[in-house]
Amino acid sequence: MAVLEKRVGLKLSDCDAYVNLAGGIRMNEPAMDLGIVMALISSFRDRPISSRTMVFGEVGLSGEVRGVSLPEQRVAEAKKLGFTRCIVPKVCLRNLSKIKGIEIIGVSSVRDAMDIE
Repeated sequence: MAVLEKRVGLKLSDCDAYVNLAGGIRMNEPAMDLGIVMALISSFRDRPISSRTMVFGEVGLSGEVRGVSLPEQRVAEAKKLGFTRCIVPKVCLRNLSKIKGIEIIGVSSVRDAMDIE
């Protein structure tokens, strides 16, 4: 939330946030960062992200979106699960081949990600 306030200008210091992970999953996967950030933005703006969109990427303190391991496998699995769009770290695009039926959008910062409609 501090990154969103400092780097993007969203006033979140007055807000409470709770992150609930299904089944007690431990949050030790950095690829979850961007999904959580997008959920916070969605909630703050009161505009839901499409249920057909999958998001992954590590978010740094300066708001940059860092690459994660196994991007091609993640996108392929998203396709199998019925997602039609993936928001991924831009740096991962060079390791991804085009997958028919799923739109892949690369972002290099949190600001880039929040500008996607």
